[in-house]
Amino acid sequence: MDQPKYRRVLLKLSGEALAAGSDGILNFEFVERVAKVIHKCVNAGVQVAVIVGAGNIWRGRQGGKMDRNRADYMGMLATVINSIALQDSFIAEGMEAVVFTAVPMKAFADPYTARDADAALNAGKVVIFGGGLGTPYFSTDTAAAVRAAEIGADCILMAKNIDAIYSDDPKANPKAVRYTDLTYRRILDEGLRALDFSATIFCMDNNLRGYAFGLSDPENIYRAVMGEAVGTEIHN
Repeated sequence: MDQPKYRRVLLKLSGEALAAGSDGILNFEFVERVAKVIHKCVNAGVQVAVIVGAGNIWRGRQGGKMDRNRADYMGMLATVINSIALQDSFIAEGMEAVVFTAVPMKAFADPYTARDADAALNAGKVVIFGGGLGTPYFSTDTAAAVRAAEIGADCILMAKNIDAIYSDDPKANPKAVRYTDLTYRRILDEGLRALDFSATIFCMDNNLRGYAFGLSDPENIYRAVMGEAVGTEIHN
């Protein structure tokens, strides 16, 4: 396929994916590989927004008896650290990249508005969303779904640590069924581990398309953008 399948995408990256087995919080060699593939997508005419988690730095459940609000605030801040790291790699790769944060922190990034993000994408910049939705109790999955709707993304690309969505954990259950096509209703009915409940409901209500695939080979980002069958398509 010579032409991209999607004009504008929101790529959801996990924090764990950015660590990629590194002893530290980031595997910079792996992040550079991701940056090169995103540059390839941009050169193909695709507008790319990225939202990143923070599992390589902090998860709220690590807080033990910590107040849930404060634990989630720490997670939001951790996503901003990852966002700035991505921005640096994207710029080093020769792209223009801007970080928008849900909570204003003007010394580090631009305050998020859908209007400004849309303008940046139309100008050919890679947009990075940090800080989740700026409120506790909502995961990066839900933030990805909301931002995708706000910017009018054609698809949410879900880069995961396995190559598709399965009926069970394929590492623990060798008989787990690999899906190539799923509806949001089936994900809810069968309790599949695709994205969290809130995000699934939001995507279903707003008719958002998703595509889940493995990030072990960053080239899968480009393959997904071009419409190759490398994972699981999700829709109503």
